[in-house]
Amino acid sequence: MENHMRKLLTIGLVWLLGSLSLAQAQGTQFQAGVDYVELPSPAPTQEPDRVEVAELFWYGCGHCFTFEPLISEWKKDLPEHAYFRPVPAFFGGPWDTHGQLFYTLESMGKLEETHTAIFQAMHNQGERLADVDAMVRLLKQYGVDEDEFRKTWASPGVKLKINQAKRLAKAYRATGVPTLIVNGKYRIEGGMAGSFENMLKIADYLVEQERP
Repeated sequence: MENHMRKLLTIGLVWLLGSLSLAQAQGTQFQAGVDYVELPSPAPTQEPDRVEVAELFWYGCGHCFTFEPLISEWKKDLPEHAYFRPVPAFFGGPWDTHGQLFYTLESMGKLEETHTAIFQAMHNQGERLADVDAMVRLLKQYGVDEDEFRKTWASPGVKLKINQAKRLAKAYRATGVPTLIVNGKYRIEGGMAGSFENMLKIADYLVEQERP
C-alpha cells in the first residue's frame, strides 16, 4: 500500500511539473530578436505609470490603412494599466505634411472625428491631401473651421509636437510603418510578426510583461 501511494504521489508530481512547464512555455511564446526587437535604449513615453502602446504610422501607407480598423477595435480592450498612442512618422515629403495634419487636428480636438475619414479619403477616394487647401476642402465636411485650422497648422504648439515625434522615430529606430512600440522598449514590425493579427498578440504579451 505504501509503495502504491508513493507511485501515485510521484505520478502526480510529474504531471504537475509537466503542466507548469507547459504553462511557462505558452507564456513565453514570443521572443526578443525573433518576434520583436528590444530597443538598446528606452524611448520616452507619455505616462510613466502606465504601459504605452505607440503606433508609428503614415496616412498614405496602404498597410496602415488596412491595419487601422484592427487596431481601432483592439485598443478598446486594453487593460487599465495600458493606453494607446498614435505617432505619425516624419520621413520627409508627404510623410511630414500628413504628420503635421495629424498634430493640427489633435491640437484642435478634432482628431477623433477625422482620423478614419482621412485614411478613407486617401485610399478609397484617391485624395492626396498634398497641401493645406486640399485638407481644408475635405475637413469642412467634418465641421473643421478653416481659419482655425490654418492658424493651428502654423502654431508653435504643432511645431513642438512635430519635433517630439521626429525624436521619437529616431529613438524607435524604425524604418517603416506600421510599427508598434510597447512602453518605449520593444518594437514590433509586420515582417517579424508575420501578420497584423500577430503584431497585436505580441503587443498583448508585452503589455502584460510590462504590467506595473
